[in-house]
Order: sequence, then C-alpha cells, then structure tokens
Amino acid sequence: MRVTDEAISRIKQMIVAGELRPGDRLPREPDLAARLGLSRSSLREAVKALALIRVLDVRQGDGTYVTSLDPTLLLETMGFVLDLHQDASVLEFFEVRRILEPAAAARAAIRMTDDEIAVLRTLLDELGPEPSVEDLLANDVEFHRLIAVGSGNRALASIVDGLRQQTYRARIWRGLTQSDAVARTVAEHRAILDAIAGREPDVAKSWATVHIAGVERWIQETLTPEAAEALPAPPPASAPAPPAPPHPTPTPH
Repeated sequence: MRVTDEAISRIKQMIVAGELRPGDRLPREPDLAARLGLSRSSLREAVKALALIRVLDVRQGDGTYVTSLDPTLLLETMGFVLDLHQDASVLEFFEVRRILEPAAAARAAIRMTDDEIAVLRTLLDELGPEPSVEDLLANDVEFHRLIAVGSGNRALASIVDGLRQQTYRARIWRGLTQSDAVARTVAEHRAILDAIAGREPDVAKSWATVHIAGVERWIQETLTPEAAEALPAPPPASAPAPPAPPHPTPTPH
C-alpha cells in the first residue's frame, strides 16, 4: 500500500471507529502524524484527497474538520466521476436510471406530502401549451429532482441527480429531432404525477419505467453502434433540424 493510501485508510478507520465524528476537528498535523506513525507529507496528501471527496473540510487558519458526512454531500463527487465517461456508455446510464427512478417514483407516491405534490403540479402547469425544447428540459430536470427528493431517501436523490447529467445531450438531440417529443413528455409527466397524487406506487413506478425506457429504446433502435458511441450534439440554432427518427417512441427524458 502506498504511504498516502495508508494515511487515507488510517483516517477513515478513525472516523469509522468513532474517534473522529462529523464536525470534529482533526488533531494538529504533527500530533496526528506522530499518532498514526506517518510522515507529515503523506498525511498532508491524504487530507487533500479526503477533502476532494468531501470527507474533510480544510479551513485556512482554523484547522481541518470532518464534514457532516451527509450522503448528499459525499455523493456530489459522483457527478464528476460520471462526467469522465464518454457517450458510448450512455445506454448503461439509462439502464441504471430505469432501475432507480421508478423506485423513487414509487416511494414518492407514499412519502410525498400534499404540499410537495402541489409544488410538482404547479411546476407542470407553468410549462405552458407549447414549451421550447430548452424550457421542457429544464422543467424535466426539476420534475424528476423533486420526485427523487420526495422519495425521502437522500442517497437515492443524489444518485439520480448525478445520472441525469450523463443523459442530457441525448435528450436534447432527441427533443430536437422528434416532433411529438414535447407532447409525449408532458403527457407522461402528468401520468406520473397523477399516480403519485393518487398514492398509487405501482402505477407511478410503471409510468416512470415507460418514461425512461422510451428514449433508451429509441437510442438502441435508431442509432448505429458507431453513432451510439458518439451521440451527436444538438445542431446550432440557425441550422435546420435533422429528420425525425424512423421509430417514434415515448418521450425524451
């Protein structure tokens, strides 16, 4: 094990064992290095690494503290990791979303309060009858974020939020090339909302599955393997939209 990795492991063990708790300040660098039998340089590198993944918080002039270790905070770095993946893996991310987001919708049907559901309904009402693709996507992101948060599971909400970033380009391109995408998206959002408002977790789960599976199926059927490895970015606003795909399916998501 590299010295820096060993230092990271030692600090993690202190947190797991309860020697360091959320919000605690780490001992002074020379004291902690001596206690762990490590060099100050390796300890310093370990602290930098743990700060990057939000386990530690280095406060200049004040010291180093253990963060809250809240799942939402720790999972923020997942978005950075996912951004390193290329578009060739977009179908894999859709598959993960198809597993997680219906579960979030089912939990939301049980756990969301009436006030939270009212906010969700207002969000859809604000979209208007003929939204632009940009407005639709912004509304879509917020709609699914609210459902994930409404599931009551912060870790699930953070994972879902990170996965949405990976599929953004695919959704934009599909929205620009499929003429009925807007209407289908709005209709399926309404169906998911009605199921949540009706406290029907199985129905909410089913509609969410259909909603995500539509674009996943479209990518599988329409794009060649070569194109799937490099999903095209949306065309410039001045350029004509490419022709609609030959297999119309449910909404972009």
